[in-house]
Amino acid sequence: MSGTLYVVSTPIGNLEDLSPRAARVLREADVIAAEDTRAVQVLLDRADAGGEVRGGRRVVSVFEGNEAARAEALVAELAAGKDVALVSEAGTPGVSDPGERVVRAAIDAGLAVVPVPGPVAAIAALVASGLSAAQFRFVGFPPREAGARGELFGKLRADPATLLIYEAPDRVGATLATLAGAFGGARAACVSRELTKRFEEHVRGPLAELAARFAETAPRGECCIVVAGAGDEVVAAVDIEAEVRALLASGLGPKDVAQRLVVKTGRPRRELYQLALSLARARGGESGSDEP
Repeated sequence: MSGTLYVVSTPIGNLEDLSPRAARVLREADVIAAEDTRAVQVLLDRADAGGEVRGGRRVVSVFEGNEAARAEALVAELAAGKDVALVSEAGTPGVSDPGERVVRAAIDAGLAVVPVPGPVAAIAALVASGLSAAQFRFVGFPPREAGARGELFGKLRADPATLLIYEAPDRVGATLATLAGAFGGARAACVSRELTKRFEEHVRGPLAELAARFAETAPRGECCIVVAGAGDEVVAAVDIEAEVRALLASGLGPKDVAQRLVVKTGRPRRELYQLALSLARARGGESGSDEP
């Protein structure tokens, strides 16, 4: 008989969050497929303290750089009857962490995949934010490039779902500023950091206020930004051409017009630039030399 792939959620900080079921699966698995083989040893020591460990258990690495190749090897292990426990460095595999390719490969091979639920930083931040959990959208890590990030948030400005966003500490301020530009500075939000750890903190307030707070001083530790969904007051569809004409009339060039509107409309920056350039030329006031 073939083995089972267990997708095991592990603590995001506090080791007490390792569930009894997760500990048992880690003890009994033939293979532990871990994003960080050194970090997982702490979990295995904790899990092993609760019962007998299956003899011959092996630990192998599965990280972003080798996941595609490793998936094939793990499928072979499963087909040979070995049980495999898949774990990321913290949280749930496949959720902004390696694991998705391994799961997909096992499913494509007709093998059993069993989730062992547990901590997810985004959900912990959501329930602590005080914002609606009736419907929510997980965005993960937004693009690092400012234009692509603005374009993404522009597309989400009218989404009624609460948004869950992961961000590195040194980019939190810039991301909050982009969110404020796209959604309006009054939109409610919460920045959660160091979840389940000693210095856990939840900073709640309007986007503009949070952007100002973190503009100069980056928060410490991993962060999750929770943003309230759009309400009925959100402006209806933007008349893009009218907006472009108004900005051109104010003295802005096509490049600046495109940059200004990308977060408001969610349209690609180059598309906005071409429209602004066309309208500027029609007015006889732009040569197009400022193309981004």
